[in-house]
Amino acid sequence: MSFQIALRKKASALTALVTAAAIALLPLPAARAQQKGPPVLRDTETEQLLREYTRPILRAAGLEKQNIQMVIINDSSFNAFVADGRRIFVNYGALLQSETPNQIIGVLAHETGHLAGGHLSKLREQLAAAQTQMIIAMLLGAGAIAVGSTQRSSAGNNGLANAGAAAIAAPQEVIRRTLLSYQRQQEENADRAGVKFLTATQQSPKGMYETFKRFTSESLFASRGADPYLQSHPMPAERVVALQELASSSPYWNKKDDPALQLRHDMVRAKISAFMERPETVYRRYPQTNDSMPARYARAISTYLHGDLRSALAQIDALIQVQPNNPYFYEVRGQALLESGKPAEAIAPLRKAAQLSNNAPLIEMLLGQALVGTDNKAYTDDAVRILRGAVAREPEAVLGYTQLAMAYGRKGDYAEADLASAQAAYLRGDNKTARELATRAKTRFAVGTPGWVKADDIVAAKPPRN
Repeated sequence: MSFQIALRKKASALTALVTAAAIALLPLPAARAQQKGPPVLRDTETEQLLREYTRPILRAAGLEKQNIQMVIINDSSFNAFVADGRRIFVNYGALLQSETPNQIIGVLAHETGHLAGGHLSKLREQLAAAQTQMIIAMLLGAGAIAVGSTQRSSAGNNGLANAGAAAIAAPQEVIRRTLLSYQRQQEENADRAGVKFLTATQQSPKGMYETFKRFTSESLFASRGADPYLQSHPMPAERVVALQELASSSPYWNKKDDPALQLRHDMVRAKISAFMERPETVYRRYPQTNDSMPARYARAISTYLHGDLRSALAQIDALIQVQPNNPYFYEVRGQALLESGKPAEAIAPLRKAAQLSNNAPLIEMLLGQALVGTDNKAYTDDAVRILRGAVAREPEAVLGYTQLAMAYGRKGDYAEADLASAQAAYLRGDNKTARELATRAKTRFAVGTPGWVKADDIVAAKPPRN
């Protein structure tokens, strides 16, 4: 698992806040909504599992050909949301806290309900209408304030001015309540759609119900006494009662997850715990007395992360003996060696991981990094070939372009090195550096060649508006 920051376009505070509250499983804090974007976690094993979870649901929703992507957010809270109509965002905390595949699949089915219902575009229409109404209300109120101010100056009367202020405040409150009501209706529709998709794919909606019920017990105190008309989501108790009635009628209510899928789910949870939690927490979750594969996986990763490479490699090798065709064990072995300053030794396990994973691009990027890190020019052409193929399939991965720039530099191909560096800077959100590097790359390429055109695109690209 690698950690990469992906900067998202900053939306206006109003749009970002209302959208997040409307379509997240749980409302996002306003401060988070106003940031450029959350850091993203990339991991082939986890992303592959999420794709397998969502594929049948997207097919049932008629979205199979829409290329919906799964994005893992570096946040320990339990949350999932859609924000742009083509990606489902899932906090790593949602995976870590979902004890069964069915529980997280239920959440993904709910979010697919938002996508299938076109809730994002409909919400934008509601926001546009609300903003128009607010502008009209403000203009009318401002007019009344102006008249009241004139009369007050001549007659000492501020009645019209007060009326103008009320004319601004009252419509805004009505519009806000209307928007929130619309959002609650979207959440209810997404619940119903999620159950429909799960039933269509012969999966139980019990996990979805269990997750929402858990949130009910956790939020009952917080929502006690709250005005239900000021909530962006349905009141928890009412929502869960409605969901239970709907979900329990499914013929697949009592269907259990396949044991092999449960094991893969537990392996991913163990991996997330090892990478994202403190070692004492990992060992509390997975003590030495626990000899299961997930527990051994978590301890092996935590061991290498905290400096004991020899012990970690022995633990990983023991896992490989049990599952010799598991690409992710070889990936972890290669990553442990690479991050311990042994890139040459990392090449063999990373090649094996790439082979067993059908050349997964993120794993190929690690392999390219190992090849570049050896300082052996004999590996340079191989590194360029592998990294070019990887970034072609993962064009938003900064690591691939960074390593590709280094490989081209070793070859003495400074035009391609500048272009790859510019692409990496652009993906990091460093538009100034990206333009400078792309401008230099243009002077090295012949005018009109593919490299020159790519560099020119970066130079001409406009930074996202705030």
